[in-house]
Amino acid sequence: MRDVLTSALPRLSAIVGDLTRRLPAKVRFQRLLEAVHATFPCDAVALLQLEDEELVPRSVRGLRPEAVGRRFPLAEQPRLAEIVAGYGPIRFPADCPLPDPYDGLVLNESGKLWVHDCMGVALRLDDRVWGVLTMDALAPGRLDTVDNALLDTFAAVAAATIRAAEMIRTLRSELQRRELVQDAWIAPPGGGQMIGEHPGFLRVLREAEVVAAADLAVLLQGETGVGKELVARMIHRQSRRHRKPMVELNCAALPENLAESELFGHVRGAFSGAQQDRAGRFELAHQGTLFLDEIGELPLTIQGTLLRALQSGQIQRVGSDRSHSVDVRVIAATNRDLQAEVAAGRFRADLYHRISGFPITVPPLRERGEDISLLVGYFLQRSQSKLGVRGIRIEKDAWRSLAEYSWPGNVRELEHTLDRAVLRALSEGQRADTVVSILPHHLGTQPAPTSASRTELEVDAELPLSEAVDDFKRRVFKDRIDGHGGNLAAAARSLGIDRGNFHRQLKRLGLR
Repeated sequence: MRDVLTSALPRLSAIVGDLTRRLPAKVRFQRLLEAVHATFPCDAVALLQLEDEELVPRSVRGLRPEAVGRRFPLAEQPRLAEIVAGYGPIRFPADCPLPDPYDGLVLNESGKLWVHDCMGVALRLDDRVWGVLTMDALAPGRLDTVDNALLDTFAAVAAATIRAAEMIRTLRSELQRRELVQDAWIAPPGGGQMIGEHPGFLRVLREAEVVAAADLAVLLQGETGVGKELVARMIHRQSRRHRKPMVELNCAALPENLAESELFGHVRGAFSGAQQDRAGRFELAHQGTLFLDEIGELPLTIQGTLLRALQSGQIQRVGSDRSHSVDVRVIAATNRDLQAEVAAGRFRADLYHRISGFPITVPPLRERGEDISLLVGYFLQRSQSKLGVRGIRIEKDAWRSLAEYSWPGNVRELEHTLDRAVLRALSEGQRADTVVSILPHHLGTQPAPTSASRTELEVDAELPLSEAVDDFKRRVFKDRIDGHGGNLAAAARSLGIDRGNFHRQLKRLGLR
């Protein structure tokens, strides 16, 4: 024990010395965990922060990359809940029946998956629990020799490290508020479902937080599946309108003959099928936010009507001669280059300038490579909960496939890919009560076929011509829709087919 104390003192001294240094919080936490890992006989150590009754990893050592993206609700993690509620180190023996949150996530070379020995300690700042420090070992009894007093000392130093990081963050936030008029940047918000640490992604969060308070019209630009709708919801939640509704409308799914009714409502008898008065999206969003997704797909005939409503704040239901005043903040989103659409005459220049009061471009996933592990951990945790799986791990070759794939469908495609991968692994006989291993063939992240390789879409030579043509179309349409992350409007454009005709063909071919 004396040897352990002797080796621990220089490490504790180094961490205390860090309190006087200007270090990012991430570096402080990493150096803290390195000292804990080197001092105690554990295979993994983690620092988790308590946010809204769930623990969020802030730094880990000895755990797989996807662990950083996980969230651990206390209601689902009895071991962590016990640590949070306790005072001083809490140990869980090897025969403890409670599930361990890190099963399948500890890095190891022996092939063992289950955590057999773990302990943790709550980290308190004044009278509140900031989070926990946990240690885990794969071999039973590894933590028998841990000196609780020494671990308590590390916990106290950890709390001091966290306090230093929070004080620095508070000072920086105050400085940023004072400089807001000059540079319009403030710190990114925490929590929520916006997952990522890439500088371009953090820029989006900062811009969204700034514009939320300004009540300007916002234009969100970016490829299909990058999360524009999440940014829109974030802006609404942080705006002065957050207590009022946010109403969403997908402009790509609007039949042209019903678009005006969807936007502005109608009165009974206004057209065939209008059996009663109906409020439109503008009225529903009164004093709140109207999110117009895929606004680039809005027909030209409707764009002028929409512009007049935005300029005057006055709307008329279809079939009525009465005007209604509405107070609506508009957030629009598009995967098109609207300036190019204006130049081509497919989008009104005056409407473009009206909706682009504050444009924000959300970067594609292929430019956010370092965020993939965070997103993978987050989505796998959701799959684990939805499917009742004990644990999920991404094997090394599968990680390589995830990193090398270009993700044309972006974050949405990553989410669906992981959900399918878990189901494929289970369909092959892997059991839900063990750790499910995701292999490359489960992901199906192969590059989309090029024009030179599309002969694999051949049809059955025995089919009559009309059926063969339909079969070929069906597979081409499905292939193109998958290649655009499920975005029907983008798939129709890539095929050079009118949107209405494309939807009719999908219905005829049994794809809708």
